[in-house]
Amino acid sequence: MKKHLLILLQIFAVSCSAPTNRNIITTDIYNFWSAYDQIVSTQDSALQYKYLDSLYFQKGTAGLNAIREARNYTPQDYIDAINNYPRFWSSVRENTLKTDKFVTQLGQGVEKLRAIYPSLKPAKIYFTIGALRTSGTTMDSLLLIGSEIAMTDANTVSDELPEDIRAARRTYFDSNPIDNLVFLNVHEYVHTQQKPIVHNLLSLVIYEGVAEFVAAKAMGIPSPTPAIEYGKHNDKVSQKFEAEMFLGYNLYQWLWGDEPNGFGVRDLGYYIGYQLCEIYYEKAADKKEAIKKLIELDYTDEKEIEDFVNETGFFSSTLEAIYTEFDQKRPIVENLKPFNNHSSNVSPETKYLEIEFSEPLNGRNTGVDFGDLGETAFPKVVERFWSEDFRTWTLKVELEANKHYQILISNNFRNNDGIPLKPYLIDFETGQK
Repeated sequence: MKKHLLILLQIFAVSCSAPTNRNIITTDIYNFWSAYDQIVSTQDSALQYKYLDSLYFQKGTAGLNAIREARNYTPQDYIDAINNYPRFWSSVRENTLKTDKFVTQLGQGVEKLRAIYPSLKPAKIYFTIGALRTSGTTMDSLLLIGSEIAMTDANTVSDELPEDIRAARRTYFDSNPIDNLVFLNVHEYVHTQQKPIVHNLLSLVIYEGVAEFVAAKAMGIPSPTPAIEYGKHNDKVSQKFEAEMFLGYNLYQWLWGDEPNGFGVRDLGYYIGYQLCEIYYEKAADKKEAIKKLIELDYTDEKEIEDFVNETGFFSSTLEAIYTEFDQKRPIVENLKPFNNHSSNVSPETKYLEIEFSEPLNGRNTGVDFGDLGETAFPKVVERFWSEDFRTWTLKVELEANKHYQILISNNFRNNDGIPLKPYLIDFETGQK
């Protein structure tokens, strides 16, 4: 009887000492490595896909499904990553299997966040493994960790990765992200509390900056993101952002990507957003109310966002003045041939539409779209070509009689400085043959 009682006490002690939290789910990690071992055991591509599906996807949590949707991960993405980067996976495996050791620390991090933001709503944390496109993201109340990136360190192998992203990833790995795993989770937890985002660059950097700044305040430590420290010591970062914030096509030079940005440090948009938040917080008399304001910013309210930014005085002028100056530099459509825009009796025998711009464009970026009337009002275009000076772009078309046409010349056209065209809607009606 004493022996049985001793065994029961030992079992009870083990169960009590093991960290558990029903809101932190790590099973996808183990399922991935089970699938991985089978995938690398064969060169048969059909079998590789079968193992990925049956051992990982089908056993996946809601978090795995969400991160695949959020980052558009396809089965091909996983198979390619597994086959192309074997030494990377070998180097990161041990770290990803340490997730259970972080459960208690993660719970403590969430409680520190609650201490500065008492309105904190519950969220579930899922440790998953993706295909190297994110260390963490969110979807609704789900916090999604890409453990193959978030749990790297200086020993993680990077030389198999594509050359265009290798240097940036090396810098990131060398910062030992696994040491900041709790911080990352608090950052992502903040995202689950924020209001829906509007997808323009300024709103997105504020959104990320809020999460980074609030996480730093909750944890009582500086941000570990290299971009923050770099931006604080390089005035050219804010100057470049100010000049580029309205371009509309450069998101991945500032956030979430490895596109070259001229600085060699990725995610510098985090610094912009962080600095806006820091200035706002330092000016606020009520710090707890400032945290609440930052987390609950309404990105759909342009005036609220504009007032917030202007109040910080971070940029050289108001947002309105910066945009006005930017807008005055934009090229425009200056002329349309062989008829005037909005003509109502255009010959259906017309074969060429010549679009003349106010200045030579770069000759590379183009873009047309449907107008308000939709696809049915878009003419059949059989050829497109530039003039030698890149000042005129011509569409060879086939028109029908008695039809209303629209062609939106989009802002994807750019001049040689990369400044986008003001969109221009071509609208006309054909007459009888």
